[in-house]
Amino acid sequence: MNAPHAPLPLLTFPDADKSPLSIRAKALVFFDPRSHEVRDEVERLAPLPQPVLIHGETGTGKELLARHIHRASERPGLFVAVSCSALSRNYADAELFGYAPGAHNGPVGSRAGWFGSANGGTLYLDEIADLPLSLQQKLLRVLQEREVLRVGAREPVPVDVRLVAATSIDLGQAVKAGKFLEGLQQYLHDGNLTLPPLRERIGDIQPLAEYFLGVHAQRLELPVPQIASDTQRALEGYSWPGNIRELENVIHFALLVSPDEEIRPEHLNFSGGVAGSGGVTKVSDEALEHLVRQPGVEAQLRALLQRLEHERGPEAAL
Repeated sequence: MNAPHAPLPLLTFPDADKSPLSIRAKALVFFDPRSHEVRDEVERLAPLPQPVLIHGETGTGKELLARHIHRASERPGLFVAVSCSALSRNYADAELFGYAPGAHNGPVGSRAGWFGSANGGTLYLDEIADLPLSLQQKLLRVLQEREVLRVGAREPVPVDVRLVAATSIDLGQAVKAGKFLEGLQQYLHDGNLTLPPLRERIGDIQPLAEYFLGVHAQRLELPVPQIASDTQRALEGYSWPGNIRELENVIHFALLVSPDEEIRPEHLNFSGGVAGSGGVTKVSDEALEHLVRQPGVEAQLRALLQRLEHERGPEAAL
């Protein structure tokens, strides 16, 4: 990589190989020129105290980038990741900001909340637009005043939290639609960071494919096959609507169905079919028969196929 700065390393989750069917992107590399631009912007933003907003499609690796920003910032506290869409409708306020003794019944008398857990560190809010407007308003107030008023408390508690947020939608459009707080968008504006989709980072596809191939081959105790040159062209020519997480699923599937030491285009499962010289076709019966004869592999394939069907959604059955 010919760049004026030291390249970012391969970014991965520590236990990525233990969850092969995770819906999140589990690796991120910086080989493509577009990725070089992202790397340079990360190097600029990471040491600064300002919040960062990462915009990118689902599966592009936004959380991995957020974790790297936290590490590069050298903040002493924890990196705390929260999915805004997963927050409880009734208790989201308490989950985020904590609650005082007596505010909730239960074995724990009080709780610091995600903000309290991230004190001195970084709070990562995934899909920040999924927060209700009332919670967006309180979030902005906490960020500006640097103190949290827990549910049921009378006095605010000082906090030192850096916010890294992520979204897969255009927040400007959400503001115009009245679904996102304009003040919060402005607060995040100076730290905008765009992570391009995989189809716009073609130079990253082959390194990622080789990484996932090695990870799954090691986990399954299989030899690592080579990726044929026409297979590489097929990978680089695909649109990757599911981005990096779809690439991992495709490579996992190809490893399971390839009968020899080479991954061929017909082993690539794209949108329910495979890429071959005649276009997209279904996986061959011969490949599947060879696969199911391998001990211990059938369950892996069935789980992966279920995952792929789930990601394609109901239209796959039409």
